[in-house]
Amino acid sequence: MRQHKAQKIIVLVLLLLIALPDPSKAGIPSDQVRQTADKVLLILQDPRLKAADKKKERRIQLRQVISARFDFSEMAKRSLGQHWQRGSAEEQGQFVQLFTDLLERSYANQIESFNGEKIVYGRESQDRDHAEVDTRVITNKGEGFSVNYKLYSAGREWKVYDVVIENISLVNNYRSQFNRVLTNSSFAEFLRKLQEKNFDATGKPERRTNGARS
Repeated sequence: MRQHKAQKIIVLVLLLLIALPDPSKAGIPSDQVRQTADKVLLILQDPRLKAADKKKERRIQLRQVISARFDFSEMAKRSLGQHWQRGSAEEQGQFVQLFTDLLERSYANQIESFNGEKIVYGRESQDRDHAEVDTRVITNKGEGFSVNYKLYSAGREWKVYDVVIENISLVNNYRSQFNRVLTNSSFAEFLRKLQEKNFDATGKPERRTNGARS
């Protein structure tokens, strides 16, 4: 059951961005999430980008908008925890790119399949340069999932550095899976596995059959 919930993380993380929060509950962090949501929704609804031959252009635009709100570099660093220091500056940069690509592969199709799910915005809390925005996703089947955004202040912008769904942290989930590999592998070997796309959307290593990649 826990694994099933973990697999919903990527599906719901970006899905949340295409819903509008309740303005009466919106502080600066929530308001900035709403601004990102507006931009994502405009791209998805743009008739010029709905054609099959516009798929690449549509995804490029979505990536630009989402990357402006999500700090994938910070998420990547936190997902490695203590192992981050094991890599050279070059290897760290390579990991950030591979980690970002991993997330993009996971959410690309899901965000484009948005079908009017309802998002209810709840409590927003701030503690100096950190904030958390609590929400709940209601599916068309009436199922509900808590989705909480953790953000930090970067000048005038609030950046997402983790998402917690049903008490499962995206960053912590990846960290536990990456730690299992790095405990018995070199950093270079770990990067090779990522480059071969040998991880699924939740960070869990994929199984191989008869030496072939699944």
